[in-house]
Amino acid sequence: MRVDHLSLTNFRNFVRLETALPAGALILAGANAQGKTSLLEALYLFTSAASPFADSDRQVINFLAMREAQPVARLLAEVRNRRGPVRLEVRLLFEPLAGGEVRFRKEVLINGVRRKPAELAAHFNAVLFLPQELRVVEGAPAERRRHVDELLAQVDSHYVAALSDYQRVLTQRNALLRQLQERGGEAGQLDFWDEQLAASGATISLARSLALAELERTAQPVHRRLTRQTEALQLAYRPSIDPAAPEADRGNGALQRELPLPVAVDRGRFALEDYRLLFAQRLRDSRSDSIARGTTLCGPHRDEWRLLINGIDLGTYGSRGQARTGLLALKLAEVEWIRARVGEWPVLLLDEVLSELDRTRRADLLEHLGSAEQAVLTTSDPEMLPASFRSQAPTWRLEAGTLRPE
Repeated sequence: MRVDHLSLTNFRNFVRLETALPAGALILAGANAQGKTSLLEALYLFTSAASPFADSDRQVINFLAMREAQPVARLLAEVRNRRGPVRLEVRLLFEPLAGGEVRFRKEVLINGVRRKPAELAAHFNAVLFLPQELRVVEGAPAERRRHVDELLAQVDSHYVAALSDYQRVLTQRNALLRQLQERGGEAGQLDFWDEQLAASGATISLARSLALAELERTAQPVHRRLTRQTEALQLAYRPSIDPAAPEADRGNGALQRELPLPVAVDRGRFALEDYRLLFAQRLRDSRSDSIARGTTLCGPHRDEWRLLINGIDLGTYGSRGQARTGLLALKLAEVEWIRARVGEWPVLLLDEVLSELDRTRRADLLEHLGSAEQAVLTTSDPEMLPASFRSQAPTWRLEAGTLRPE
């Protein structure tokens, strides 16, 4: 798949951008703070209508437009996938209400028809490479949960629905737990929420388990090649609810996080119902402690997964170079994983990542770019790219939000 045309209005530092995009690899050159990363952000936003950089959708609206009475940001892409052309549009706007109030709203349109943001993934997929994604290796567990959630959301609409349901029910259950903690009451009120939480949570746990196992199988040979057969990569999933764990340890997420043992676990033999029943049981067993603490103590919101090299946790003991190599192998595996799921290459978006890699890993990454139908690569120094690659890929320069071919 590829983006044939991109239109941006009041997005980040782009007051107005209208451009066709070529197939194959495109080198996007420019100094810092000129809009290179914002352009990749705009393209990636068509996967889910959510920015990978902003905590709030309002943050991506151009700051000059925010001075207007009713600021609007608009992103439009003409995408070509294996089913044909499709027009994707995301609008971020403030609309007036009675009494002089305004309301912020996000709209997603597919071929001019308003749709849910989750439906974008059926038409457009992308993999984003960022230097700061080392936080996936070294950061908090929430970073790794977010990473796998965003990946699964691109290929599985049922997962998106389950994740949304889970967050909604978890919020309601936690509110009830705090009420029972503070005022007392009948604990049986939790039964209704427990049933819903177990159903959506089982879908999340099973999907994460299968996805991480598939990614590990794909990433391992890539990582062996990058390390000249000297290191072995594992993606160690430590779910809060684990039907593969010994009976005494099931659901003991704290214990699993304290013991990062490099033991291969086959969870593929367990069905959705196995996860649901175990989760429901754990919710019942932990009910007293959950009321005492005023929060839900088990479930996918407490999951963890780690990258291991030769059985050693990269986030704790790995070097900076090992972390970069492990992350590169993971990202390349994600490209292959999405391709296998949707039947075509995702668009590859790479933001200044070549400066983080040595010559061997740079060459391996550029080899993958040559196979993709479309890739956009940002750099402040095109000379660091091999001359053979620069001769085949056009270079466009971005300055102060203005894009022009060299």
